[in-house]
Order: sequence, then structure tokens, then C-alpha cells
Amino acid sequence: MTSTPDVVITGLGATTPLGGDVASTWAAARAGESGARTLENDWAQTYEIPVSFAAQLKVPPAEVLPRPEIKRMDPSAQYAVIAAREAWADAGAPDVEPERLGAVVSSGIGGIWTTLDAWDTLREKGARRVLPMTVPMLMPNSPAAYVELELGARAGAHALVSACASGAEAIGYAVEMIRSGRADVVVAGGTEAAIHPMPIAAFAASRTLSTRNDDPAGASRPYDVSRDGFVLGEGAGIVVLESAEHAAARGATVHGRIAGVGLSSDGYHMTSPEPSGRGQIAAMRAALEQADVAAADVVHVNAHATSTVVGDLIEARSVREVLGADADHVALSATKSMTGHLLGGAGALETIFTVLALRDRTAPPTINVDEPDPELVLDLVRGEARTLRDGSLAAINNSFGFGGHNVALVLTTP
Repeated sequence: MTSTPDVVITGLGATTPLGGDVASTWAAARAGESGARTLENDWAQTYEIPVSFAAQLKVPPAEVLPRPEIKRMDPSAQYAVIAAREAWADAGAPDVEPERLGAVVSSGIGGIWTTLDAWDTLREKGARRVLPMTVPMLMPNSPAAYVELELGARAGAHALVSACASGAEAIGYAVEMIRSGRADVVVAGGTEAAIHPMPIAAFAASRTLSTRNDDPAGASRPYDVSRDGFVLGEGAGIVVLESAEHAAARGATVHGRIAGVGLSSDGYHMTSPEPSGRGQIAAMRAALEQADVAAADVVHVNAHATSTVVGDLIEARSVREVLGADADHVALSATKSMTGHLLGGAGALETIFTVLALRDRTAPPTINVDEPDPELVLDLVRGEARTLRDGSLAAINNSFGFGGHNVALVLTTP
């Protein structure tokens, strides 16, 4: 009987509101910088949208990709390709048989820019002016397909969609591809490009967005008593995953290990988290059990914490329920306070933050928390980064999505 392969992370790639790559993004996160700013357009005035800011990419794709690539890809695919190229290079461009290489890249919303631009073209100019590449560009699997085509991956290309949990679930599925023997290497993560007037108006209508137009950088404030909603962000996070055996055989640098994956669903409501946190608790417990990690070994949690009034505290209570008294010694970070909410890209970027926190023994700060909610039952890393204790460490990355999707990933040091 063969043992289940360990799955390690050998490559990291990102493009975010904090930086155009992993190094600059991580440096900005450790420094407690905000990527939110007022949008340089007239959307708020033209469409009477009550929100005039978001967390846009720090480095526009046009500064990185050649024009022919930009023209044939929706922004969501552009972001994924930029991040995937960095991750692949960071992994040392592994020499792997195409049949043993996979891609899992998800998006919560997909090619919304392409979809709405094509509709505008149809209404204003007629069917003959709609671009022939419209369907391949708007497909939610387009980012996964472009990454697969770029690398020549033949073990499978997938695009799981679970709203704001999509990026984390993609990584979890990639782990299972390796554990099941389908692949030796999988490029996985999430991407989102939804800073467009329609999604902003829709999120604003649901009263989930912050309306601090006079203070964009201070608008995302998880766990603060004055939090009033999330800040819409955009970008991509991609990791290269390998079986530990494959990575060792080629002498790859290992950033960390995905030790456990926990999945659940609430069965409760389309947009509201289940109040008791039962689904979140189930996902975290399943991930810890699979990882064979005790609560006492967990030193850090990167929370889903979006800066919503209800959601933040449900998650905090769920973490406390899972870790018990050991939660007193866990450094909690809510990095959406800096990046905004990348929707389908959030879980993947936050996986990168989590593995870097373990690697560098540093929990990134949660910014904008001037007065922590008195019901917060965890040790929040506020204002400045915090050093984690030495030794073999474990951390949890939580991602939850509309529809009641819950994903918990347990990461450990190599």
C-alpha cells in the first residue's frame, strides 16, 4: 500500500494592489500599507454609485504583457498569466512530463469586463462588431486554460468556482490531484478582475461595500467597531505545488507545505454566513485532522475577515471554538485590510501570505483597527507585523464564499 504524497509549495507568484510581484506585495503587507485609493474615473457620478474607491492593481498589465496578449485575454486571465509566470520562474521552471503537469486556476466572477463590453458593443454597434474571441475571453475557465496552454499541461486544467473561496479551493483541488497520483506538479490559484461599475453598483446595493469615500486607505477595517463593509480589490495569486518526492529529486527550494485541506458548506443562506459558524468549524477541524496538526501547534491564522459587521465575528468565534485555549497563543492577521477583497483571488493570495508568514516567522499586521470590537475573542496582530516563535510551525488560512462555501487550508513549515 502506497502512502499519500506530501504536497509542498515550490513557486509563488502574484500581482496585487500592493505590488506587481510577490516580493513587493509581501514587503508592503509587512509594512502595513493599503492598496485602496479613489478611482480615477467618473463612474460614481455617471451611474450614481455610492462608492468611488477600490483596491486596483499596483502595476497595470499593460506594463508587463505585450499588446497582442492583452487583446486576446480578459483582465482576469491577464492577471493569472502574470502571476503564473512569476510562480513558474520562482519554482525553477520544473522539468516535468506534460502528462504529469496540471493547472487549477479559479475566478469567482470570471470575465465580467469582456461580457459587459461585448454587450455594449452589440447594443451600440450591432452583432458584426462583437469580437470573435469574446466567448473564450469571458469563460470562467479562461485563466486556467491560458495557464495550461502556456505550460503545456496535460494532467488536467480546472476552474472551480465557489465565490470568494475559489482561490483556496483551487489550491485544495490541486493538492488532491497530486495526492491521488494524477500529477506530480500543479500550478494553482485564483484571479479576479471585477473593478467595473456594474459589480461595484451591485455590491453597493447589497450593502456589503464600505462607503468611506473620504478615506479609502482606512476603509477596510476588519474587527474594528466602526467597520462598514469590504473594499473591492483585484489581482491574482498563483502557487506551484509538487509532491515532496518530486521537489526533492530536482533539488527545488521548498517554501512550505500544504498539510491539510478542509471543505464544507453551510446549507443556510446564499449570502449570509451561518450564525453558529458550524460549517467554518467543520472545515478547520477537517483540515487540522488531515494535516495531523494539534491546536497547540497552530501559531498563526490568516482570517477571511472581510470587514463586514456580522462575518468577522462569526469567523473569530469559529476559530476560538476549534483551537480552544490554544487560540490565546495564535497571531491573527486580516490582510484584506491592506489588499481589499480579491474575491476569487483572495484565498490564493492569502495562502501566499500564510506560507511567507511561516517562512519568515512574521505575521503581517491588520491595519485600520483603531478600536477592536469587544466581542473579538482572538489575539489580533494590529498596526505592526509580529514575530512568530521559532521551531516547526503550522498556520490556518480561511476562505469563505457566498453560497456557504467554506475552505480551510493548514500550512506547515518544510
